[in-house]
Amino acid sequence: MYRAPVLFRQLEPRTARTTADVIKFALWPFAIMTVLNRVFIKAINGFITDDYKPVYNASFEFLNGRPVYTANFDSVDPHYLYPPSGTLVIAPVAIIEYELSRWLFIALNAAAILLAWYLLLRLFKFGLGSIAAPALLLAMFASETVINTLVFTNVNGCLLLAELLFIHLLLARRDLWAGAVLGLSIAVKPTLAPLLLVAAVRGQWKVFITACGVPLALTAIAWPLSKDPEKFFTEVLPYLSETRDYFNSSVGGNGLYYGVPHWLILIAQVVMAGVVAVSLWLLWRYYRHDDLFFVTTFSGVLLTASFLLPSLGQMYYSMMLFPFLMSVVLRNSVLRNWPAWLAIFGFMTYDKWLSDRWQSTGRALEYLRVTFGWGLLLIVVFCVLGDRYLAARRAGRLQFGLDPAWMANAPDSRDGAEDPDKPVAAAPAAAHRDDPVAPEEPAGEREPALK
Repeated sequence: MYRAPVLFRQLEPRTARTTADVIKFALWPFAIMTVLNRVFIKAINGFITDDYKPVYNASFEFLNGRPVYTANFDSVDPHYLYPPSGTLVIAPVAIIEYELSRWLFIALNAAAILLAWYLLLRLFKFGLGSIAAPALLLAMFASETVINTLVFTNVNGCLLLAELLFIHLLLARRDLWAGAVLGLSIAVKPTLAPLLLVAAVRGQWKVFITACGVPLALTAIAWPLSKDPEKFFTEVLPYLSETRDYFNSSVGGNGLYYGVPHWLILIAQVVMAGVVAVSLWLLWRYYRHDDLFFVTTFSGVLLTASFLLPSLGQMYYSMMLFPFLMSVVLRNSVLRNWPAWLAIFGFMTYDKWLSDRWQSTGRALEYLRVTFGWGLLLIVVFCVLGDRYLAARRAGRLQFGLDPAWMANAPDSRDGAEDPDKPVAAAPAAAHRDDPVAPEEPAGEREPALK
């Protein structure tokens, strides 16, 4: 009797026997079709905002030995803001004509996001056969941050992959490689630079050798090849240090847009910086030996603060928070409450809140939801950790950590997660996949639902 290859047998229609199978069968088509729509329809269609055009033009000028930093910063159009090291790395995109180059860059970012998705699953010990796989894929490609990264065609997908590689290598104590990956990302765009603090508080100082060495080496190579590299430091950096009142969801950006007094903006920034500092200290003091929880939560708080408090924070930066959001599957996660997910809704959803009927209200909801989302997330982390600290101090058990006793038996969504390296027992011979009264599969073949 002919049997189809294993790959095709996985695609054969089957009747689900467990709740987990039902959910997986429902989610996979939605996830795959959403990915295809985002990459081949929305991204190829593009939008009025085009982050790729200035990158392509600058790369073309660099390859032809002409000045790169020629943007008019008085306009609100996207500008070329990469340092000379980033110009060197990204210059090959201009070897071919613009439209094909843009399509290939979309494909590169889509592939980077898919690889980051797989690494994120493996980071939390989930396999492709788990419910988490289609659920996470669907959530990522339904988010504003992934959609606009592809549609605007910027480099954030590659930065997310760099972040996941860095975390994996950091946890594996492969410090020089972790630093090299982080350094390469910093050479292009310094979004992930705050993660150096994660390595520092863990005492992994070798990370700094390559994290600093790679961008310095690339800058040294790019400098004599560039026509005007000094303008990045004399013109671009001053522009980046200014707080602009458009396309800016930071506290300063929205405060400037709504005419909030500078002293009040400063107070808000100082208060939120205090909230962040206390949260980071509690994480370091009581959780630094819980590697996965500590690295994902500490880095998430740090990156969120770096979006909210400095001069510029844009909504699609939130892509770098995926490892933090995925930590919800851990039993001691600080995200297992509804205010955290109300905050995440604010900066992850692709929904638009502009209203034709209530224009001022809709505009405020649309422009402020990201700022409030980032801020609320930081407050939630502060409150959860603070509550655990006060409860532990009252009970006299601070020396044992902050987690209450009941948390040791709390459900961890990774319990029973698929391990692709574990042999799977064969189903009983009498069982048939479409037989409603057949014996259930052995426990090794079943996936638990996410709790």
